Amino acid sequence: MKFNVLTLFPEMFSALDESIIGRGKEKGLIDINLINIRDFSKNRHKKVDDTPYGGGAGMVMEPTVVYDAYCFVKEPNAKVIYMSPQGKTLNQQMVQDLAKEENIILLCGHYEGIDQRVIDEIVDEEISIGDYVLTGGELPAMVLIDSVSRYVEGVLKEDSVQEESFTNGLLEYPQYTRPEVFLGKRVPEVLLSGHHENIKEWRRDQSIINTYLKRPDLLKEIELSDKEQKMLSEYKNLKEGGSK
Repeated sequence: MKFNVLTLFPEMFSALDESIIGRGKEKGLIDINLINIRDFSKNRHKKVDDTPYGGGAGMVMEPTVVYDAYCFVKEPNAKVIYMSPQGKTLNQQMVQDLAKEENIILLCGHYEGIDQRVIDEIVDEEISIGDYVLTGGELPAMVLIDSVSRYVEGVLKEDSVQEESFTNGLLEYPQYTRPEVFLGKRVPEVLLSGHHENIKEWRRDQSIINTYLKRPDLLKEIELSDKEQKMLSEYKNLKEGGSK
């Protein structure tokens, strides 16, 4: 998968040279091409912004320099995404859908934003990573690249993404490793049993409980079996009884 990133601050993306994404790049599974928008400025001081028409605080990125940077990297069927707090909030389904793309162009705004005319001309979709405002689109772009890249074939083992939070609509079950006893707390016995079906059932139950405790809104979209509904009901009763 190829990411072309239009940004004023390409140095910020060095974080993506590390860990899993860095290894994906080394293997040639992920290509992150950083384009400095400032390189396309015709101003001798490499200025890329100007005051907004109609007045107001801050500066607005000029459309011409953004458009020229886009034209430098545009390819057939490339999906252009503008990282913007006004966009749809990134979620797991969007991540998995984007992972099916072969070429994504990410546009990172800065200052008070980008001239609307160039957004209307080149952008296919606006995406946000949450209902808050950052100083620029670079951090959101890195979040999108990281989340999407994990679903590119070969970057992770297939079972690594099948059982994590949100993949099946639930939050992930708790994880444990050595030592068997830590600060007087033991690893759940079922995980030491070697009984794979029991472990699978325990993990499913724990995912349901974890979701109930942390994101109960997600359970509205999940169809639980009669056995799972009974388990959750008993857990709720136990918890309510223990809190009295």
